[in-house]
Amino acid sequence: MATITASQVKELRERTGLAMMECKKALQEADGDIDQAIENLRKSSGLKAAKKAGRVAAEGAIATRVAADGSYGVMIEVNSETDFVARDDNFLGFVNQVADQLLATRETDVSKLTAGDLEAAREALVQKIGENITVRRASLVEAGDGGLVGHYVHGGRIGVLTVLKGGDAEVAKDVAMHVAAVNPKVCRPDDMPQEDLDKEKDIILAQPDMAGKPAEIAEKMVGGRLKKFLAENSLTEQAFIKNPDQTVAQFAKAAGAEVISFNRFEVGEGIEKKEEDFAAEVAAQVAGNK
Repeated sequence: MATITASQVKELRERTGLAMMECKKALQEADGDIDQAIENLRKSSGLKAAKKAGRVAAEGAIATRVAADGSYGVMIEVNSETDFVARDDNFLGFVNQVADQLLATRETDVSKLTAGDLEAAREALVQKIGENITVRRASLVEAGDGGLVGHYVHGGRIGVLTVLKGGDAEVAKDVAMHVAAVNPKVCRPDDMPQEDLDKEKDIILAQPDMAGKPAEIAEKMVGGRLKKFLAENSLTEQAFIKNPDQTVAQFAKAAGAEVISFNRFEVGEGIEKKEEDFAAEVAAQVAGNK
């Protein structure tokens, strides 16, 4: 059995809101796997979806650009090692250089995008500030016939590109703001991967109140809960943040638009942070110097 650390218990508690001992027990049963512990808790106690892990290694910034005619938009993530550098004017100037180059060239292959002058600028910046700087990823979104691209960046850390059919730039920006705040899984219910639906169905069937239900009743209950799951995780069906009495689809329709797609970047997402025990690190260095 894996050793369960205090930091694991703390993270699970923060993500679920459950008691410390309940979190420790769940981690022991999941052999220390936090995501597995959350899934097991959802099956056994009806726990709603937990908060996402907040541990990310990369700091940095997101930048977006949209063509003057709204026909396409681009988004870039540039990483630094610390938040201090991520707020530095020299770093942000480089981020804007990369975004402008991406808008001009539409080149999403980072190695090609940053070749030449941009790579020289990156190397000079690394030398100046003493931290590694990396252009992590780039995205290009095209509006298509009758469409337009909108964009929004929140705090330099979350960026969104949205594609609408009809409407205007302000409507597209409002939808992008919603995506930044709520982080839907998919654009429409039909976009939800079957794998996610199957996993959610397994979780629903394993919940205590499903035990002993006749097959036809259980099927209706599963159908209702899956419908709710899709509504909560699909952009078009979510309650619009500026007016919860409307769904996002209804908001767009009232403005003469239809939501087609979205793309969302968050700084460092998908990169796990290496946790450091500073006291242990100092002790090891002292021991090594003896």
